[in-house]
Amino acid sequence: MKRMLPLLLVLLLTACGAPKAQNTELTVFAAASLQEALTEIGENYHKEHPNITLVFNFDSSGTLKTQIEEGAECDIFISAGQKQMDELDAASDTGEALDFVLSSSRFNLLENKVALAAPVENPAGIQSFDGLKAALEAGDILLAVGNGDVPVGQYTRKIFAYCGLDEEALAASGVLTYGSNVKEVATQASEGTVDCGIIYATDAFSAGLAVVDTATADMCGQVIYPAAALKESRRPEEAQAFLDFLRTPEAGAVLEAAGFTPLG
Repeated sequence: MKRMLPLLLVLLLTACGAPKAQNTELTVFAAASLQEALTEIGENYHKEHPNITLVFNFDSSGTLKTQIEEGAECDIFISAGQKQMDELDAASDTGEALDFVLSSSRFNLLENKVALAAPVENPAGIQSFDGLKAALEAGDILLAVGNGDVPVGQYTRKIFAYCGLDEEALAASGVLTYGSNVKEVATQASEGTVDCGIIYATDAFSAGLAVVDTATADMCGQVIYPAAALKESRRPEEAQAFLDFLRTPEAGAVLEAAGFTPLG
């Protein structure tokens, strides 16, 4: 009887099965322009890691930064600009950085382009940023842009400065409308409530808009998206594992298909 005990224990363990991996939720705050690509990447990741559930919060990087500052639970932050990440990273040289970012986990995930986008039929006939400048100054078109607290709006203001455009004067003349994130700007253009919008090239693609011109680095700088885990994450190992996955060829292929240039 004593000899049968080990066998009985093995049978019992086999019947009960091995302990199941604990289900874990990871909360990812990401720029609105990443919604389609990151949702697909998240679905692929969940297939490979069924115990990990990714919960995404997509919005403007400025809004997400404010939510993090105010104590929102977040494991990973992916910004559409360095500015918002720098302001949360004590290791940055902004001079007023907050201490939310796990600096050792931070890396540049991808590059995007700022584009002048219009409906495919392009009724206003805008073909370039030079043409946009002339049409705005003549009061002939309506342009949608991002608010000043979101990265796409900040890139737009650099383009205005490069082109010698006075935003305050344009706004006063009624030729500008605003969106609180890049998706809102793209929606205005795709619905035809404006003649064109300044958005990311990837959002033009996903919204079915035509890119009539692309801003150069001289006009607005490079559009780099940094990613990092946050110090307050309750799941640091899982957060790092997902960040590592974002740098794989599999995730890079999804980003590239959406029009981004992977850098990780």
